[in-house]
Amino acid sequence: MKKSFKIKIIISFLTPGILILKTILKNYPYVIENYYSKGINKFLIKILSKVTGVFPFSLAEFLVGILSITLIILIIKLLRNFNKKELPNSILNITSYLSLLYFLFMVMWGFNYYRLPLSNIINLPVEKSSKEDLYNLCLSLVERANALREELDEDSNGVMKLQLSSKEVFKEGKISYENLSENIKELDGEYGLAKGIILSKPMTYTGITGIYMPYTGEANVNVNITDMMLPSTVLHEMAHQRGFAREDEANYIAYVGGVNHPRKEFQYSGIMLGLIHSVNALGDKDMEAYKNIKSKYSRKVRRDLNYQSEFWSKYEGSVEEYASKVNSNYLKSNGQGDGVESYGRMVDLLMAEYKKKLKGDYYGG
Repeated sequence: MKKSFKIKIIISFLTPGILILKTILKNYPYVIENYYSKGINKFLIKILSKVTGVFPFSLAEFLVGILSITLIILIIKLLRNFNKKELPNSILNITSYLSLLYFLFMVMWGFNYYRLPLSNIINLPVEKSSKEDLYNLCLSLVERANALREELDEDSNGVMKLQLSSKEVFKEGKISYENLSENIKELDGEYGLAKGIILSKPMTYTGITGIYMPYTGEANVNVNITDMMLPSTVLHEMAHQRGFAREDEANYIAYVGGVNHPRKEFQYSGIMLGLIHSVNALGDKDMEAYKNIKSKYSRKVRRDLNYQSEFWSKYEGSVEEYASKVNSNYLKSNGQGDGVESYGRMVDLLMAEYKKKLKGDYYGG
């Protein structure tokens, strides 16, 4: 047996090995939190993101292309060798390739899905809430959104407009984490800036607004989105970069990072992220209360939300549906049982924060 063949067999067994390890460790979130998320992985990501941060463009974007082309070539070779003696080696090439990618994904970031819940880390206990609690949360967010929107610039159509370029938004994102790290030490450290994706417009057809790439440590952002949501999207991907893998937690961190930023555009983007999720949750529980809350939007906030809806309607289609299914299955495979719907659980954290604020003992914005 050739040495290269033996190596491929060993690499192929990395996946079942890491799956067994994951099955064991996911029952010990304290171990993952203290030794992986706050230790080995944080050290690794900081170094990796600083190295890749030297490049002004997204290395991840090119890496995805290279990895995809490599897989296609391996599949073509497999089909060509289907009835030949080289078939076992062709199969082994694919299994070892995919196994190595999965192993590196888990080692470089994937175990963060099983760290301690954010609510434990920041002492924000999540409790059962009534529809009245949810309504009051939405009302609070609407009032804050209406007030902030009055202080922002808008375009000729009356839609909120950033006075910053996307690159300036990436730089400003660091300020949010510098502020948050004063109270949440798990968010501290020097990392590379977020980066815009060159193929942002084609990416919009998938409905994806950003991707964190564990292999490069880069927070990648689709810059072909509305100005209203760009700051919070940047902060969301930066949360992933800092080891918070769960979507609901990354959304909440983006919200808190936004409202604690000195710039009004970031504050508004964070509030609107929280408002959209909370109002949608209210609509699932009580349609009359939902309509009542929406009637309290200012005309400017309503224009922004209408534009947000119109913008995404232009990109809906089969590509977006397929990408959503793939993303949902990916989330489920990493312990987020609700798939894409897990984004809605951000509301539990918002509610916990709201209740803590009422008691006067919350650090956030």
